[in-house]
Amino acid sequence: MAEIALQVRDVIKTFNTDSGPLNAVDGVSFDVQAGEFVALVGPSGSGKTTMLSMLAALLTPSGGQILIEGQDLGTMNERGRVALRREQIGFTFQSNNLIPFLTALENVELMLRLNNRLDSAGRQRSAELLSRLGLEQRMGSLPAQMSGGQQQRVAIARALIHSPALVLADEPTASLDTERAFQVVETFAALIHENRRAGIMVTHDLRMCKYVDRVLQMRDGRLVRAYTGRKEIDALARGE
Repeated sequence: MAEIALQVRDVIKTFNTDSGPLNAVDGVSFDVQAGEFVALVGPSGSGKTTMLSMLAALLTPSGGQILIEGQDLGTMNERGRVALRREQIGFTFQSNNLIPFLTALENVELMLRLNNRLDSAGRQRSAELLSRLGLEQRMGSLPAQMSGGQQQRVAIARALIHSPALVLADEPTASLDTERAFQVVETFAALIHENRRAGIMVTHDLRMCKYVDRVLQMRDGRLVRAYTGRKEIDALARGE
């Protein structure tokens, strides 16, 4: 049986608005297995970004449970959530958030440094991962010296280098042209599968779903449909 890395159980997130309480996420449940890449899709305001923020331990659920490798985010104090984000969660966001004065290699090594795991083996792994992503000639380059696609690949390496249980990507291709977007997501999917991490990507571009194993569709804070078969996922990616 495949190992379940992420468990989401009846999660609710309520915000107080001028017109009263609003459930941005309303009773959502799903699991993600180790080595599985899942797309979270839906229109603006559907709750997918709020859901991702809770998975990243940046927002606390108003109700329900989120467990990452059995650790319940709702029972942790802020110090515990900070440690979980640093050690067990990898991030890849649209803006990359690379440190501008660090080279590509130093940006990747930063996650190991923050976790007190930067040794000679860690440096070697960082260089090997960047090479795997086609950046062997860019390791000494600063972010401003790299293209958007190259920066995004550095961000992917940084998200994976510390072997997190859960890797999250928020619109990782929004600033890329189509060809580079496909390359980035295809590589990201391959690394999720090879390293057996649980991966979740929020995307507005359904074409990117061709690289995922499952698609979860949200609307009005609820999970309204799951695409699980290869044929229906590919049809969704083609716009059919």
